Amino acid sequence: MRVLVLGARSQLGYDLLRVWSDADVHALGHRDCDVTDPAAVRAAVEATRPHLVVNLAAAHRVDELESAPTAAFHVNAYGAWLVARWAAAVGAAVLWVSTDYVFSGTARRPYREEDPPSPVNAYGASKAAGERLVALANPRHYIVRSSGLYGVAGASGKGGNFVETMLRLAREGRPLRVVNDQVLSPTSTADLATTLVRLVSTEAYGVYHLTNAGAISWHDFAALIFRRAGIRAQLTPVSSAEYGAPAPRPAYSVLANERLRSLGLPALRPITEALDVYLHQKGYLRAGQDKVYLPEIGA
Repeated sequence: MRVLVLGARSQLGYDLLRVWSDADVHALGHRDCDVTDPAAVRAAVEATRPHLVVNLAAAHRVDELESAPTAAFHVNAYGAWLVARWAAAVGAAVLWVSTDYVFSGTARRPYREEDPPSPVNAYGASKAAGERLVALANPRHYIVRSSGLYGVAGASGKGGNFVETMLRLAREGRPLRVVNDQVLSPTSTADLATTLVRLVSTEAYGVYHLTNAGAISWHDFAALIFRRAGIRAQLTPVSSAEYGAPAPRPAYSVLANERLRSLGLPALRPITEALDVYLHQKGYLRAGQDKVYLPEIGA
């Protein structure tokens, strides 16, 4: 299979390129191909003539985008449509990664793939629009919603990821205020990448939820990070209202991975196991922990 990966310099892109060893992969970052530039997208697609285009390019700085929604929609909706359209033009399928933030967070059970989006911030709205446009532009689409991504490469433009930020601030002795009323399923990009490779081999197109198993608040996830890394931290739980972020977030955005199960593909491992693998890879896992769960890369 010949694959074109756009937005490849992301933390998910890093892990996807690492596990996709049996494909002819052409990887382009933002400087190589701006997904909002029609000529650049067309040139990249026509030059590679791929069987699959993976679009990982995204505007994802949630708080900044709340006051700049045009920027969010330009990349996450228009750019997503442009890539899907040119993929379809050469007969290629498209894989596009969306977010749990397309949901409002008012549900009392994990969101299913068929639940209607109802975003509460500009970032989520731009991603929800992108989902619709990708589906319209290319019937051979994989739209994958995930949540709270973290990977060894760190998020481009964010200076790391939540795990790295928490560890850095704790080591600096900084007091930490982390929200305890936003519940989600933080997901390892290594695990997500492995599952994406399995998914595209099925040619079962549609919308998928792919997250590590379980549900946890940001505060409790931070506490878990410190406990597994053996770090003492000044950690205080606060409400979203007390924290006062510019962009609202869903209070509950756990995703049910139902379609993955229906295909008979392995579920992503539990949150704690995925975190242990990450901490082990980075050399952060505290000595003497009960278990170290080895990566399932390429399994």
